[in-house]
Amino acid sequence: MDKLWLIIKREYLSRVVKKSFILTTILTPLGIIIFMLVAGIIMNYDGAEERNIAVIDPSGILGTDSLLLKNEKGLQFQKVQGNVDSYKNSEDFDAILELPSINDYLETQYEAKYYSSEGVMGSGVIERLQTSISDNLYYHKAQKFGFNRDSLDGLDTDVELVREKKNEDDEDFSTADSLIATGIGGAMGFIMYIAVFLYGMMVLKSVTEEKTNRIVEIMVSTVKPFYLMMGKIIGVGLVGLTQVAIWAILLPVALIVSTLFFGMDPQEMQEAQNQMAGMEVDAKEMENKMKTAISEIKDQNWLLIIPLFIFYFLAGYVMYSSLFAAIGSAMGDDVSENQSLTLPISLPVIIALYIMFAVIQNPNSSLATWSSIIPFFSPIVMPARLAFGPPWWEIILSVVVLILTVIFFVWLAGRIYRVGILMYGKKVTFKELGKWLFYKE
Repeated sequence: MDKLWLIIKREYLSRVVKKSFILTTILTPLGIIIFMLVAGIIMNYDGAEERNIAVIDPSGILGTDSLLLKNEKGLQFQKVQGNVDSYKNSEDFDAILELPSINDYLETQYEAKYYSSEGVMGSGVIERLQTSISDNLYYHKAQKFGFNRDSLDGLDTDVELVREKKNEDDEDFSTADSLIATGIGGAMGFIMYIAVFLYGMMVLKSVTEEKTNRIVEIMVSTVKPFYLMMGKIIGVGLVGLTQVAIWAILLPVALIVSTLFFGMDPQEMQEAQNQMAGMEVDAKEMENKMKTAISEIKDQNWLLIIPLFIFYFLAGYVMYSSLFAAIGSAMGDDVSENQSLTLPISLPVIIALYIMFAVIQNPNSSLATWSSIIPFFSPIVMPARLAFGPPWWEIILSVVVLILTVIFFVWLAGRIYRVGILMYGKKVTFKELGKWLFYKE
C-alpha cells in the first residue's frame, strides 16, 4: 500500500505543478468569460449605418402598435402615403416596404414587397418582419369578418397539466417537479459523460507516454504492474477533481468580476428596463414561477442524489479508466491500430449519452430501466434518472451490478496491463489481448 500511495502521489504532483496544468486551470474560466463577452459584443454589434425605410400600407394592415413600426437596430420605419414609384428616387429613404391591398380575405398566401438597391436588412430582421406582418394580417382579416382583437386574444389559452395522485399512497410529484428533474438529470448525465471521457483519455495518454519513453521499465522493477496501473488511475482522477474544484471557485468569481467591469452602462440598463416595461409580462406570475422552481429544487432528495452521483462518478471513472489504461499499455506506434483499439471503449460512452437524452424525456421506460442496470451505460444514465425518483430495486441492482463489473474490469485491465506495458514492436489484436489474460506471472 505504501508503494501504491507513492505512485498516486507521483502521478498527482507531477501533473498539478506543470505549467500546462496551471495555465489550463487558470485560463479556462478566463477564456470562457472572454468568449462570452466577445460573443455578446458580436451579437449586439450594430455596424450598419442608420437606414430609413418607407412603409406603404394602403389597406391599413399595420396597426399603431405593430412591432413592424418599432425600430430595429439601425433601421427606421416610417409610414407614408402614395405609391412605390413616388419614393424610388427619394433621397429620404434607403428602401421601401410595400404591403399590397388584399383582394381575397380567404387567401392564405400573401406577398409583401421590399425594394432596395443594396442589402439594407439582414435575414434575421426580414424573418422577424415577416412574422410581424403575418400577425397583423391575422387581426386585420379578423376585423373584416366581425371579430375584434380582444376577443381573438381571449381565444389563446395557456394550458398547465397538473399531476394528481391516483392513490393516497402515491408519491407527490408535480409537473414542475418533472421539468426540474429533467434539467437536473440532463446536467448530471452530461457532466458524467465529460468526466469519463476527459479523464479516461488522460489516463490513456499518460500510460502511452510512459511506455514510449520506457520509463515504465524502471518502475515495474520495484512495483507490481497492477499497483502501477491503479496508482495512475487514482492519481489522474485526483488531478481531474482538483481542476474541477478550482474551476467551480474561479468561474463564478470571474463572472461576477466581468459583470462589474464590463456590465451595461446606465443608458443600456434604462433601455433594457424600458423594453421590459413594454412587454406584457405578469411580474407576479413570473415571481411565483421562480419561487415554485426554487421550492421544487429544494424538495429534491439531495441526500440520495448527491451520494449516488459521487458513487456513479467514481465507479464509472474507475471502470472506463482501467480499460483505457489496459488499451494504452497495448498500444504501439501505429496510429490506425491505436484508434481501432480505443473505439470499442469510446462507443458505449457515446451511446450512453444519446440514451440519456431519451431517458430524461421518458424516465420510466424499458430503455431507461435496462440502460440504468447495464454497467456500460449506468454511470451516465442512472444519474440522469435520480431526480425522477426511480424505484429502489433498480437503484440497488444497478449499484451491485456496477460494483461487480468495476471489480471484474479492474482485474481484467490489470492482466492486460502487466503484459502490454512491456511489449514492444508487436502488432496487438483483440485475439492477442485475450491470450494475455491467461499468461502466468
